[in-house]
Formats: sequence, structure tokens, C-alpha cells
Amino acid sequence: MTQHKPIETLGFIGLGVMGERMCANLIARSARPVYGHDTRREPRDRLARKGLRSCASIGEVAAAADAVFLSLPSGVEVEAVCLGPGGLAPANGRVHTVIDMSTSPVRLMRDIAPRLARRAIAFADAPVSGMRQRASDGTLSVMVGAEAALFAAIRPLLACMGATVTHCGAVGCGQMVKALNNMVVFMNVNALAEAITIGRRAGLDAQLLLETMAKGSSDSAALRTPGLKHMVPGHFPEDAFPTDYALKDMRIALELARDTGVVASAARHTCALLEATSRAGYGRNYYPAMVKLIESEQDRALAGQEEKPR
Repeated sequence: MTQHKPIETLGFIGLGVMGERMCANLIARSARPVYGHDTRREPRDRLARKGLRSCASIGEVAAAADAVFLSLPSGVEVEAVCLGPGGLAPANGRVHTVIDMSTSPVRLMRDIAPRLARRAIAFADAPVSGMRQRASDGTLSVMVGAEAALFAAIRPLLACMGATVTHCGAVGCGQMVKALNNMVVFMNVNALAEAITIGRRAGLDAQLLLETMAKGSSDSAALRTPGLKHMVPGHFPEDAFPTDYALKDMRIALELARDTGVVASAARHTCALLEATSRAGYGRNYYPAMVKLIESEQDRALAGQEEKPR
């Protein structure tokens, strides 16, 4: 196996809800200098108090770091940070490895990798599964698409942020696993929303329903967190994983389905529900707010039945 270049200094770009917590663990656990950048000064200042070498630009990170981790909102930002004006590759700095921990389209990963390779920069996709608390605890699940030598080099660093680090295959395979994982979760939450609505219409207490289901074969992480903690009490905060982010992930999965000739009817139904949830004004709310759309559909249907002449 070809040996990868040594990684002595690290960079982190994108210090949002997940990125700031992940970067904090990288600082605390990697035993390497970490240089970080975000367009907002506040997270840089918070992390500087924990040891971050705060950088005012992407170019500064590229000049100081051997390996740079990205945690960005979408593939648009990933491509711009990697290859756009003022990005990592044009900086011609020290950086020789880029690891995208965002959730990005598979096609984009396979487009970026050779373009960076022409600049002597290796590339891996390493999206994560888990919410803010797991990011804080450093217990995320990390799914990696990379050449074997690169995976071996970055695995100890990813382990600073994740309890499980899985090599899924070549570049793009990490994003494939992440997209399909989230697709199944969102479809599960869709099913739970329907079960809750049916149960309530039939006179069942939603808390009792889901707690009893949790003791049987329908138990799942989706039932216990989005279901019991959010759909039952109707709590859909704006600072959790929002509907518009879920919609982005679902569209990545459906793009993969189209590329492989799979119809994915159930996934398309859930995607349409997420789209309707966003249009209804819940785009920034935690995505299990989709239950509100199912409930409102039932209310409209019931109202229509009552208005029919007898």
C-alpha cells in the first residue's frame, strides 16, 4: 500500500452547529496544531480559547495546514472552498489533503477528487451521522470514501470526532452510505408520523403508542428521538436538524437512485412530504415537523367529509 504524506498540522473550515463541536474535539484529541476559518468571527473566537489557531481566510488555512477538514452547508460551498477563487487549491499552500465531512452529492465528490489531484492534493469524503450531542461527545459515525492509503492516514484523526470510522470504498462511497442512511431515517419518521396521526384519530395517546412500540419490533433510534422526544410533544426547534437540510439529503439519495435506475417510490413520497413541510413554513424547523402536514391533511379530509350533503 502506498504511504500517504505525513500530516503534522490540521485545518478546519466551517465552524457551524456541527463543525464547531467537531473542531473542538480535533483540537483536544489530535495532539496537532489546528488552524480554523469560518466567515463568522464568533465561533473562531470561542474555539481560539480552546487552542484553535484562528485564520481570517481560507488561504491562511491552506498555508498552514497539511490536512484540511470541511463542514459546510452544501456541495456548492465545498466546491468553492476547494477550487474557487481564494480557495484551498488556488492558494498553492502547504495543504496536501482535503477531507469533506459535509453531506455532498456523490457526483461532486467524484468531480472534485481528480481536479484536486492535478494540484497534488488528495481528497476524501467523510460525512457524519449523529446530532449535536454526539458531535460534542466525539461519538459520531463517520463514513469514508477514500483510497486505502489515505484512509489509513486520516482514520486516527477522524477518530477524534467519531466513535466509529468506516471505510466504505472509493471517493463518493462515504456520501452514498450517508445519503442512504438518512433516506431510511426520514422514511421511518414519515411512517411514525402517520402512525401517530392514525393513533390519535382512533383515540390512542401518542406517548403510550410509541413507548409500547419501542418494546416491540418497530423500535428504532428514529422512534426514540424524533418520535418520542419531538413528534409526541410537538417540539420542532429551529436549532436542530432542519427540514431543508433533510430535503437536501433526500435529494442526494434520489439522485443516486436515478443514476442507478431505481424508482424508489417510498423515498419519493417522503421527499414530497418534506418539500410540502418546507413550503408550509417549517423549512428551518427540526424535520419531524412533517407530522404537522400529515395531521393537517387529515383535518382537511375530515372537514371535506363533514361538508358533503347527506
